[in-house]
Amino acid sequence: MKMRHVRAVAVFGVVLIALTGARGSGGGSCDGSSSSGSSSSSSGGSSTGGSDTDNNGSDNNGSSSSGGGSVPGGSGSNSAMRDIRIDTCKYDAAAQKLVARLTVTNDGSLDHTYDAAVQFKGAAGSGTPEVMAFLDDLAVPANGTKTTDVTAPYSGTQNGSEYTQCVVTKAKSTMS
Repeated sequence: MKMRHVRAVAVFGVVLIALTGARGSGGGSCDGSSSSGSSSSSSGGSSTGGSDTDNNGSDNNGSSSSGGGSVPGGSGSNSAMRDIRIDTCKYDAAAQKLVARLTVTNDGSLDHTYDAAVQFKGAAGSGTPEVMAFLDDLAVPANGTKTTDVTAPYSGTQNGSEYTQCVVTKAKSTMS
């Protein structure tokens, strides 16, 4: 292969990674592994929870936690989906709720208000019921970022450990 072809392939690869590795295009599952069907995000997929010393699935403050989630998307997807990153999915034992921490980044020159739906899922074939949490009317200024939590009630009996992934299933933004 000639040197110019190698350079062209390298440039194409860098551009491809830059486009597909953009904010919100990937993430990880709630157990810390990358989700199927999307690329791994540098901001998600890592464990942020405390150590489980008593093997009950929760850390010292009563909540089990793990990093990341996934946001379906890519270059052809709704831009509001790409603006939302799931930082953590966890179970809050004190409140008996599933919690997803979201970071919403508005790179635009106008203020936007965001709405989104987050789905908590169990492992494929586990029979774990899917649970939804909703983000309503989060105002994010132009060129700004906001972090917020969305919650859903938990009625299970396994300290939230049966929920292995959370994903943004719908998102929209409107100029505010």
